[in-house]
Amino acid sequence: MPVNIKILLILMDPVLPSEGGARLRQAMHWNDPDRLVDGFITDLHSASYGYVNYQIAERIVVDDFPLFQDGFRYTSEEYMRGWRKHLGFHQPDKVSYEKFIHEHNLIERINRGTADEVWMIGFPWGGFYESRMVGGDAFWCNSPPLTHLTQVSRRFVIMAFNYERGIGEMLESYGHRAESILSQVFQDLPDAKNLWKRFVRYEKTHPGQAEVGNIHFAPNSDRDYDWGNTRKVLSNHQSWDQFPDLKFEPRLVDSSEWGNGDTRAHHLWWFRHLPHSSGETDGISNHWWEYIVNPNLVR
Repeated sequence: MPVNIKILLILMDPVLPSEGGARLRQAMHWNDPDRLVDGFITDLHSASYGYVNYQIAERIVVDDFPLFQDGFRYTSEEYMRGWRKHLGFHQPDKVSYEKFIHEHNLIERINRGTADEVWMIGFPWGGFYESRMVGGDAFWCNSPPLTHLTQVSRRFVIMAFNYERGIGEMLESYGHRAESILSQVFQDLPDAKNLWKRFVRYEKTHPGQAEVGNIHFAPNSDRDYDWGNTRKVLSNHQSWDQFPDLKFEPRLVDSSEWGNGDTRAHHLWWFRHLPHSSGETDGISNHWWEYIVNPNLVR
């Protein structure tokens, strides 16, 4: 059965007095965030075989730059000068999540059930992590958890995307979220039973035992982002399409399997191999997407 997840979409698109009142995205000719979101939602729905049904419950446009942890906030002149003249950006590059959460009443929205998670779409050097989990029992989600906000009734994730980039990069951020959550799901199992550790094997770390790999490493990758490698290696990735039956014979594969180096194509290929069947194995659901979309199911 499909699962519906309500999203609060926050678009950080500052108005720039120094650019005649244009918004940042307009002034820089960057991507349309609504098109990015639509494509991203469609990709996840398809890659999860119709299970993940993200819905934008509310859309907010923010006119200003966010506040950083040290009290810094860009002016339009500062940001545009840094970008156009390659002068660098403010360090430390860390937004105040507490201020962001307070300004947009995120705790109240989550507690009321009007949103299940938050997606922020902003700009380069905006100070956000790709994903961050919030809640008293939150855990690592490609960034340190925000555990001191105990007034929230459950764990939730703040995803942060960038309209200077594309859907492939959005899928990559989401992939790192999936990696973090599934690592937590399987953390107490010994290696012999840890199917997540088996799923992410690739040739460089496990010669002759490659499976699907991880978001940065395809089965035959030699380095991060090496999704266009034409070297053939044995991979057992097909077995995961029949999970929990993993008894298929490995076969030789190369980058033609996952898009010949295309970021979005590789990530969709990777997501489509995540187990999505009924039942349990060693007390863990055979439908791994359940945990990825709802971290509250993780023990």
